[in-house]
Amino acid sequence: MQESKVKDAFETLFRKDYRLFSAPGRINVIGEHTDYNDGFVLPAAIDKKIYLAICPAGDRSAHIVSVDFDDAVAFDVDGAQPDLPHWALYPYGVVRELQADGHEVGGFHAVFGGDIPTGAGLSSSAAIESAFAAALNELFTLNADRFTLAKTGQRAEHNYVGVRCGIMDQFASFFGKEDHVIRLDCRSLEHEYYPLQLKDYRLLLIDTQVKHSLASSAYNARRQQCEDGVEAVRERDPSVKSLRDTTLEMLDEHKPLLGEEVWKRCSYVVEENQRVLDACAALLRGDTEKLGALMFLSHRGLRDKYEVSCKELDLLVDAAEETEGIIGARMMGGGFGGCTINLVNRSALDAFRQKTSDAFFKAFGHHPLFYDVNTGDGAGESLT
Repeated sequence: MQESKVKDAFETLFRKDYRLFSAPGRINVIGEHTDYNDGFVLPAAIDKKIYLAICPAGDRSAHIVSVDFDDAVAFDVDGAQPDLPHWALYPYGVVRELQADGHEVGGFHAVFGGDIPTGAGLSSSAAIESAFAAALNELFTLNADRFTLAKTGQRAEHNYVGVRCGIMDQFASFFGKEDHVIRLDCRSLEHEYYPLQLKDYRLLLIDTQVKHSLASSAYNARRQQCEDGVEAVRERDPSVKSLRDTTLEMLDEHKPLLGEEVWKRCSYVVEENQRVLDACAALLRGDTEKLGALMFLSHRGLRDKYEVSCKELDLLVDAAEETEGIIGARMMGGGFGGCTINLVNRSALDAFRQKTSDAFFKAFGHHPLFYDVNTGDGAGESLT
């Protein structure tokens, strides 16, 4: 178990008393590419985590060991930025951003590792940031609230890792609640919890293990097309600040000005925002089948209108639609690879895994990976 490896490594390397913290990865049940359009998302923390053993060093030096990368770094918390491996930029960025907020962060010894699959779109990076932010906040009595710490992790990723991520990943890692999803309003940052009572169904992630090279350029292009759509509508209606302020009727009215491609991108976002609201209503009714149907609709929109899917993801979702006992599936994340998220009846799990794995291997020459996940609580201190 990764938690034990972290604890054992700390005891072996530093031979000191320590405190143990953890922070979860996340899934997004529905609401893709809506975050940067001031829309709604529906994430949940999961029961796969980053574990962090840490204690004060008594001086101004930080010593951090990564169990997963079998690597270690040391730096002066007050010094100039050293040459660091990529994995170390996440905790280093958190230290620097806490200092930028006026907090006094001392030196520390730390060992971390986790069981969040890397490269699968489950936000292991945000979990690292959240674990260190939570730990340093407690270790040095900084008295920052959880929302501030989530934003600290986001800024660390922006300013030190170089990824202009939204707030969803760090927010879910801090605010996760077992057996619940979080409806996050990406404009106001207000949030509400909704119960996720799946009864006879399980959440199954299927990892394509591919990431196509056009992902980053296509992501930037989609953002620009959404902004172009907003600008076109705003020319006639100055009250429109983002796609959150538009309706399908408004987009249809402006379609000659938008053009077919921009209209498709924008209408997908408007429809996806509504699907998040409809999903929340379904959860309150305990209507799991409606939630699943909305997930299928989300994938079709991502495939046909936003055009960020790929043949590997489509094969997995098609297999889900054709299999009895699977009531919902869609690609999850930025697209062009990564995972699908599936709502699967317990009785169908084994057969679905086998059927999907065989079909995927026949088409692409390698097997996908499968992850069973449950919802979990957010970042915090654990008993050692």
